[in-house]
Amino acid sequence: MASSSEVIADTNNNNNNVTFWQRFVAKMVGVMLQLKKPAQDDPRRLIHSFKVALSITTVSAFYFVKYLFVCFDKNPMWIIITVILVSEFSVGATLAKCFNRGLATVLASALGLGCYYLVDSIMGGHIVGSVFLGTLIFVIVATMTYMRFVPQIKAKYDYGFLVFILTFCIVSLPSYRDEDLLDIAKRRVITIFTGVLMWILVSIIVYPIWAGEDLHNLVSKNLQKLGDSIQGFGDECFGTSEGEGSNKSNLQAYKSVLNSKQIEESLANFARWEPCHGPFRYGHPWKQYLKIGILLRQCACLIDSLTGFLDSTKTPSEIKNKVQETCIQISKETGKSLKELSVSIQKTIPPCAANPSIQKSKIVAMNLKSILKSGLWEGTNLFEDIPIMTVTYLLLDVVSCTQKIAESVHELSVQAKFKNKDSKVAPNYPNSPPHDLGVHHVITIN
Repeated sequence: MASSSEVIADTNNNNNNVTFWQRFVAKMVGVMLQLKKPAQDDPRRLIHSFKVALSITTVSAFYFVKYLFVCFDKNPMWIIITVILVSEFSVGATLAKCFNRGLATVLASALGLGCYYLVDSIMGGHIVGSVFLGTLIFVIVATMTYMRFVPQIKAKYDYGFLVFILTFCIVSLPSYRDEDLLDIAKRRVITIFTGVLMWILVSIIVYPIWAGEDLHNLVSKNLQKLGDSIQGFGDECFGTSEGEGSNKSNLQAYKSVLNSKQIEESLANFARWEPCHGPFRYGHPWKQYLKIGILLRQCACLIDSLTGFLDSTKTPSEIKNKVQETCIQISKETGKSLKELSVSIQKTIPPCAANPSIQKSKIVAMNLKSILKSGLWEGTNLFEDIPIMTVTYLLLDVVSCTQKIAESVHELSVQAKFKNKDSKVAPNYPNSPPHDLGVHHVITIN
């Protein structure tokens, strides 16, 4: 018969085993959820993975088919490496990287051949020739590496300079051992261009992902988020909200706009490389999206400042009661106008629907200014009313910023030639965006 100590030991071992397996299963579930999240956030990531796999499998035929294997001198590995290196997510990023890689390969191969013939014709001896070739490599590599620090070059051509250095060394160094340098350069160029062409075809033909479309949708969504946030602030600050949870989430929506600069600039850079697609024609004003993005971040900063006064403005006061209705109207109308501008960009139509809301917000802002100038602060405790005073002036700044955003969106619609979907005739745009939105109406008298 087992003793009590043995029974306790067996029980502890069983508990440890159960705990171990529970932890193992929990970790596996966590890993699966992490793997699932990227596809949930953007299903195109899963499609991109299949596109890369399709490209690699296709170029693997250069190994499987004897004729293709021989055509590429029994070394088609650079084709596979090229496909892996240039397989970017969007078409624009792919074309930019392929251009960098292709041009850098051609120029570096030509320079490597030039260095070889220069060393071979001028320097007869191996020792002198090797010293001279080493000096050339040192100067060229140092120059190319230094140029990568130039901001304009680093933003667009950093990868190209890196490939240039690599290809130049691959082509020029074998000349010291009397290898067939021309054949090396030819193989390098052919394999690189084969891999580049393969991925470009797959990227454009198989469910293309456009950077320009992503930028377009991003700016539209950011406008929507700012509209939700400013309306959520009005509800939260002045106590008109019914559902606290939804308004809390809407109020925090602006935060993603604050950190959108880098992705906007990256998408705009890639969008310039893309061919015509959908509503985006040649010469589409991608830079105008960046101007709108700057104004959106300024507006997001103002909303961020407003949210800092939420707790301190919830206390009832005489001044708050006097400006409450006006501030609610400003929050409502500016939020509505931002959402209508978002719809305008999303549907590529002129931003006419936003004009009434913007005009109303301007009128309400003028009323608020009149209230502030009417001796509102006399006989009050200014120290206690500083938060609500700050909120009112920040709301006036939001109205001003919204007007600038509307002008920029109008300018985008002019440059991109947005058309009304229910009209086959393009609207007759003025040469410059109006500064007094809401005044320009077309009245038809029968």
